[in-house]
Amino acid sequence: MKFLSTVPAILCLTDLMFTSPMRAAEKPLTMVVMDPLAAPLSCPCVEGYAQRKYEVLGDYLAERLGRPVQVVFTESLVLAKSENKIQTVDIVIGKDSVVRFDASKIQQPVKAIARLTGKDGLTTQYGMILVRHDDPAQKISDLNGYRIFFGPAAADEKHKAALELFQKQGVTISEKLEISEACSDGACQVVDLGAGKAAAVISSYAAPLLEGCGTIKKGDLRVIAQTEPVPFVTAFVSKSVDAETSEKIEQAILESAQKPEILLALETLFGFVKIEQTEQVKKN
Repeated sequence: MKFLSTVPAILCLTDLMFTSPMRAAEKPLTMVVMDPLAAPLSCPCVEGYAQRKYEVLGDYLAERLGRPVQVVFTESLVLAKSENKIQTVDIVIGKDSVVRFDASKIQQPVKAIARLTGKDGLTTQYGMILVRHDDPAQKISDLNGYRIFFGPAAADEKHKAALELFQKQGVTISEKLEISEACSDGACQVVDLGAGKAAAVISSYAAPLLEGCGTIKKGDLRVIAQTEPVPFVTAFVSKSVDAETSEKIEQAILESAQKPEILLALETLFGFVKIEQTEQVKKN
């Protein structure tokens, strides 16, 4: 009788052992897209630019991995988490420094696995220092005493890299930085200040959109310097993803470069490339 009483329990345990992997395989992966050039996060003001369709990549990954892939668009992991847009994070694609910053904020360790090339084949961006078209400043060392609008700390190209450039050129920066969250905000502030001494640091990828969207008029601002290049759009995998799945995701993302329809959808010349390749190019 004791033996018989344990049979249901054994059967249940056996059933659980055989069905759990199947259920786990059916669980959707969450791919969070934070790329500022993704269509839902940008605008269609410039034809053929900033309209990346990550849903195409999501469908491809679902087919390759044999499980659903949920694509979530957001400008911030922190915001998406607080608004319950995401419960888990498996894959994140976005500006390298912003993803790292946000992942740290929500205590979600991630690993960089690939970088996306732009239409120019590069995987980097840089900060551009702008002044009004009629401003007397001709080079960055002329900006001593100017109000300078930086980007948020998470955006290396218009914060960390910009501060390093100003320091290298001997430009004194106020201890209390003036921060503009969006590139358009900083650019507009410089224009609105009129004859006031002001400069703004914006992201290089944002420049075509400022004029294309009518934020500023063509010729309102000019570039007097740029920062050192920093990594741009990077694909990350959460460290909570098991090693086998993580490896499959990395391989699939890298091999997506062989699909012309994905290259077209993501507005990329070579697709995603290995991190090691981009570091080697930087060294050379």
